[in-house]
Amino acid sequence: MDAKGRVHKYGNNVDTDVIIPARHLNTQDHQELASHCMEDIDKEFVNKVQEGDIMVAGDNFGCGSSREHAPIAIKASGISCVIANTFARIFYRNAINIGLPILECKEASEKIQAGNEVTVDFNTGVITNVTKNETYQALPFPDFIKDIMAKGGLMNSLK
Repeated sequence: MDAKGRVHKYGNNVDTDVIIPARHLNTQDHQELASHCMEDIDKEFVNKVQEGDIMVAGDNFGCGSSREHAPIAIKASGISCVIANTFARIFYRNAINIGLPILECKEASEKIQAGNEVTVDFNTGVITNVTKNETYQALPFPDFIKDIMAKGGLMNSLK
């Protein structure tokens, strides 16, 4: 399981209300949620994002409310992985629960820029910035999280 895509870059403290604004929480439809993903800080995100793209952010990504709608909207938009310096703990758990790969890596968070082409090897935790010919090391997922991700989320892995 690997990821490869173009980067969409955001800053620190991107909260769940920005990822999916509360006014759109009246649906459970994943594609409807995706159609409003990031709209309050990046109106063009939904028009620019391509299947497989990668989101990169700074500190405390996913802070705010505990809603699963936020990682669902990101995953349904086509994002294959989110890399940040740090994640809010409830967002981190929700992302794993729904099968959205997320990696913490300070160096990648700081050095990767919007539009860079990036690959991620989930087995080793190696993040390669193809554009800059640089690599960064994140902690790889433990086997039990790899299993959850491979099966598309926690509920699927329990079945």
